[in-house]
Amino acid sequence: MTTTIVILAAGKGTRMRSAIPKIMHKISDRPLLEHVYDMSKQLPNSQIKIIYGHGAELVREGLKHLDADWIEQKQQLGTGHAVQQITGHIEDSNKVLILYGDVPLLKLDTVNTLLDHAGEYSLGLLTVNLSEPRGYGRIVRDSSGNVLKIVEEKDATQGEKLIKEVNTGIMAVKGDQLKTWLGQLNNNNAQGEYYLTDIIEMAVRDNIKIITHQPHNEDEVMGVNNRMQLSHLERVFQQEQAAYLMEQGVTLRDPARFDLRGSIEQLGQDIEIDVNVILEGQNKIGHNVIIGANTRIKNSSIGDNVEILDNCVIENAIIGPGSRIGPFARLRPETVLANDVHIGNFVEIKKSDVAEKSKINHLSYIGDTTVGSNVNIGAGTITCNYDGVNKHRTVIEDGAFIGSDTQLVAPVTVGKNATIGAGSTITKNTPENQLTLSRNKQVSISGWQRPVKNDCKDAAAKLMSGTITKDK
Repeated sequence: MTTTIVILAAGKGTRMRSAIPKIMHKISDRPLLEHVYDMSKQLPNSQIKIIYGHGAELVREGLKHLDADWIEQKQQLGTGHAVQQITGHIEDSNKVLILYGDVPLLKLDTVNTLLDHAGEYSLGLLTVNLSEPRGYGRIVRDSSGNVLKIVEEKDATQGEKLIKEVNTGIMAVKGDQLKTWLGQLNNNNAQGEYYLTDIIEMAVRDNIKIITHQPHNEDEVMGVNNRMQLSHLERVFQQEQAAYLMEQGVTLRDPARFDLRGSIEQLGQDIEIDVNVILEGQNKIGHNVIIGANTRIKNSSIGDNVEILDNCVIENAIIGPGSRIGPFARLRPETVLANDVHIGNFVEIKKSDVAEKSKINHLSYIGDTTVGSNVNIGAGTITCNYDGVNKHRTVIEDGAFIGSDTQLVAPVTVGKNATIGAGSTITKNTPENQLTLSRNKQVSISGWQRPVKNDCKDAAAKLMSGTITKDK
């Protein structure tokens, strides 16, 4: 049986106080709606339909990569009115699962259980017990515990407001039944809206049993209506990510200060991650890797036995086994490091290949460069790769030694086992096995006096004229 998944995502989200539609706000660097979509895609034999409205252009443009049928709700007249927009898109024999685009942490097993409850004579309804149910529709049951109806808070009596079991809005129902009940909705209520929850009372009238199910915890069905709730669910999500990694054998020095905003496609053993580390995008991490505090890694591959010291930024880079990075190093996109490479403090590398056992340990910028093996690049070295219009490449061949404070003006090649003297500006290719340097002649000037401040000059003049004495 095919499942039609309807994701309601048309609301404005006034309490977010934002020009961005609510469902476009992010948890773990992905829009709320995308979390719901990703979970939905895991259901077999399903078709996804997204009801959108507020901020229509922003939503469609920002989420155009989602493979779904997009149906616009031009007027937001309630949840029932939103689902009415897809009446013509529902097959009678389908099960219909109704979800919400601002409820990002719903679990697949919860949804599967709910779908099992939807049939010819039953409807699956997800409810939750809250110690503070204010603002939610209450589940009204008879003396035998059977669900009779859902009452929205603004329409509830004082007695009904005391009920702790509330509606999440998430339900599963047969397509033909849903279409019949949607056609019978009216807006005779305090809000003047078409409530989807009214179909529960209609189902009871038609002898359809309401089978309720509850999630693992209330955070799973919490919606985002304001920034506090967004922040709360971000932390819940990150706690889940951290717990999963620790179950896989990763050591997190403080799970509360770790963010995984993406995925780890390959995860080795005996990984240690210090505090305030952020992993973004898709990463691979090998065995015996240590990642220091305050480090950000995005879309990168880290080989076995790599040590990344504190305060590094690594993006779209490949780090070979046995390498050592940082502290305070930045590896920009298209950086590829081979085995046993050392990149030290305040070194920035961009679009460069560094072969095995080479070292760039201090205060250097290496861009658009091919570095051979066993190369040592001294502190303050710069590859001058940009002429104001075009980028040019520098080649440093195997075994070269680059002295401190050297500028290599690309395009240029430093030959194999060449040595560049400190303080040189190299504009031409340098031969193999030779020392190359470019320096002005060192000069010492006798009789030179260091400049002094004006007030010191005045004091010296007064001393010489006798205006003031040495004691003063």
